Amino acid sequence: MRPIIENIGYQFGPGLAWLLTSVFIFLRYAIPASLVFLLIYKWKRKAWLSRKIQQKFPKTTQLRHEIAYSALTSFIFGGMAIGIFILRKLGYGELYFEIAEFGWGYYIFTVFFMIVAHDTYFYWVHRLMHHPKIFRYFHLVHHQSTNPTPYTSFSFHPLESVLEFAIIPVLTLVIPVHASAFFLFTLWSIFFNVLGHTGYEISPSGFTSHRFFKWLNTPTHHNMHHRYSHYNYSLYFNFWDRVMGTNHPEYDRQFEEVVTRTKIAPSPSRPLAQFPTSP
Repeated sequence: MRPIIENIGYQFGPGLAWLLTSVFIFLRYAIPASLVFLLIYKWKRKAWLSRKIQQKFPKTTQLRHEIAYSALTSFIFGGMAIGIFILRKLGYGELYFEIAEFGWGYYIFTVFFMIVAHDTYFYWVHRLMHHPKIFRYFHLVHHQSTNPTPYTSFSFHPLESVLEFAIIPVLTLVIPVHASAFFLFTLWSIFFNVLGHTGYEISPSGFTSHRFFKWLNTPTHHNMHHRYSHYNYSLYFNFWDRVMGTNHPEYDRQFEEVVTRTKIAPSPSRPLAQFPTSP
């Protein structure tokens, strides 16, 4: 049985397949991002204000900017996804569609392998994009959101979008991967990306010093990256930042400051407290 993208391509041609795949990718990101946004920025805005990492809210212009670039990112991702199937037809890549071909054990292994490989890839590519000579061409668009929202998750310059997706075709050239394993991996990536950009901290006090949980990143970790830029480069795990010494030195303290706040009563007559904007 052909995968859905190939079926669309056979029936409607590669152009429409690209468009439909892009719409699917956009909705797969936009629906959970919008649900999270409605929950914490609208319905629970006051009740959960104490957990807002930066005590201010983004302007509508920022949200429009993020959604527009997210749509462009989805279009690029859709084209590159079609490219994977074209490469497969040309005899390149190890994408497969029958789980029995390699078994469930290998299937589960590939999901975890892709998560770990992506985490490593992201850290080093992310640091590369912060090089002064290329930052403005690749990564500036994403960093224009200094106070990120769930919609920041896909807000990339087209060049960064290509780099963000490039790990996926590379993986298909390295190891056999079931198509649905890729789907699970991308769901995990979207979930963690949206979570990291919420602007709200959900973890309990002591999380960043716990012997196990300290190896997982928090929304505070990535929020600080959007403010301080040259710290906190890692994605899912706090391994490379710890090994390379690129965690912000105030990460643990600022995390605890957020999660131990008492409830804040918002007042339109006074500005809300801010963290300092420089290290």
